[in-house]
Amino acid sequence: MTPQDTAGRWDSIVADVGSDQQAFKGVPWGKPMMWVFLLSDTFIFGCFLVSYMTVRMSTTVPWPNPSEVFSLTMFGKNVPLLLIAIMTFVLISSSGTMALAVNFGYRRDRKLTFILLVVTAALGATFVGMQAFEWSKLISEGARPWANPWGAAQFGSAFFMITGFHGTHVTIGVIFLLIVAAKVRRGDLDHERPGFLTGRKGNYEIVEIMGLYWHFVDLVWVFIFAFFYLW
Repeated sequence: MTPQDTAGRWDSIVADVGSDQQAFKGVPWGKPMMWVFLLSDTFIFGCFLVSYMTVRMSTTVPWPNPSEVFSLTMFGKNVPLLLIAIMTFVLISSSGTMALAVNFGYRRDRKLTFILLVVTAALGATFVGMQAFEWSKLISEGARPWANPWGAAQFGSAFFMITGFHGTHVTIGVIFLLIVAAKVRRGDLDHERPGFLTGRKGNYEIVEIMGLYWHFVDLVWVFIFAFFYLW
């Protein structure tokens, strides 16, 4: 191999590395940092769900029937998974309002962006409120992290761990949505006022970053709903 060939190979390697740097040079730091966080969170939720499936398949004690445990009494009849279905509808609907908030944010429509962020936060808070009702109902019926009256003791620990961890994410998301909504309403994103979660002048990228987080939380719930409530 001639020195020219060797130099050509090194130039190619440097160009490849440099192209990656150039590709991400214009990307705001918040987006890749959020993706890194979401990736790490994916591993955590994945471990929780895999652990749940392992415990459920390996336990020798009968596993409680989710349709019976999570039923509500309506007009004297038990309706299976009614509350869970409403919770899922509310949270999935919030993904739509979040997507619209991002869309109108990049159109610089402060009013609609603010309204949609508040609506998204309200839907998230509604979800958390219904989850709190679900927890209180099961606790009053005897469910605990270490035991439950319907069968395998691991059911309680899996339920409170998985839904509690997800509910914490939703609660944090609601708080940050309200903070971003307040900044949008005050015009902080248009004038680059110094402060928390402001970003570059005239750029609504923080709304999109919040959208990434919110869509992730909604997607995780779809897997929880499928594996925990429907299985």
